[in-house]
Amino acid sequence: MKKKLVSFVIPCYRSQNTIGKVVEEIDTTMETLAAYDHEIILVNDCSPDDTFEAIEDICRNKKHVIGVNLARNFGQHAALMAGFHQVKGDILVCLDDDGQTPADEVGKLLEGIEKGADVVYARYAHKHHNAFRNFGSRVNDWMLCFMLNKPRELFISSYFAARRFVLNEMLRYENAYPYVIGLVLRATKRITNVDVNHRDRMEGTSGYTLRKLLALWFNGFTAFSEKPLRIATMTGMGCAAFGFLYAIYTVIKKFVNPAVPVGFSALMSAIMFLGGMIMLMLGMIGEYVGRAYICMNNAPQYVVREIVGGDEYEENGSEAEPACK
Repeated sequence: MKKKLVSFVIPCYRSQNTIGKVVEEIDTTMETLAAYDHEIILVNDCSPDDTFEAIEDICRNKKHVIGVNLARNFGQHAALMAGFHQVKGDILVCLDDDGQTPADEVGKLLEGIEKGADVVYARYAHKHHNAFRNFGSRVNDWMLCFMLNKPRELFISSYFAARRFVLNEMLRYENAYPYVIGLVLRATKRITNVDVNHRDRMEGTSGYTLRKLLALWFNGFTAFSEKPLRIATMTGMGCAAFGFLYAIYTVIKKFVNPAVPVGFSALMSAIMFLGGMIMLMLGMIGEYVGRAYICMNNAPQYVVREIVGGDEYEENGSEAEPACK
């Protein structure tokens, strides 16, 4: 019986001391799953430390490992897309480079795929993140439910497995600003959860700052949802209706009691409120227009500097053309 090939894709950033341990854990675990072969794609997102040197060392010793080195930092989701283009397997598995996502429990995700799910996300009873990351995760979950119609009971994480056709659908997205969760949600509704343990980081702290989280959220709802524009339209209508009703109230009040002066402060408050709302809506529309403009100019999702490892590459690596995928 032919074994299924499982392709692990891991975006790497500041993980020179941890990525080797993650790869070893994957290899040890997959040896116990006789029905599967596996490959590992490690994508260095232009890490400022020696992460890519560590990846090269791994590739020299393990022929089933491929290293992709990006020319600059494009972000986690772009790094995932760069890895997706190297995948040959029947099943895709994505996980983190810091050891928090338990590679030794990948069998649970694969079992969910074998039971008929198209995508299986790991769900954690208790997340070993700091308060800031947990808050960011809750906001992200709310955004996914409201903007992208994610089922409320579905838990989304960076540790998931997907069938090949879902991967192929994600690869059809060639514009800048990829958002993997949005691509998954628009590809299929047969998505389930399995419970796994969430571990402490092997070392270091999360690379997600408030600025990066905000950029990720903006990317999610501007690339895959038109709801913000609808919200802007409804808010504009509400403000116009409020202004109209307030004008009627002012006229009636003047007729009822002519001695009451028309308040300058009320006028200025109304101008400031309406002006602020207009600028907010224009900014939101500008965000959409700007992203469309960047996509029209064929801005790349990522640019590959070099690829190392694998059976089809020389040990010292091979040059790759800049890619717009």
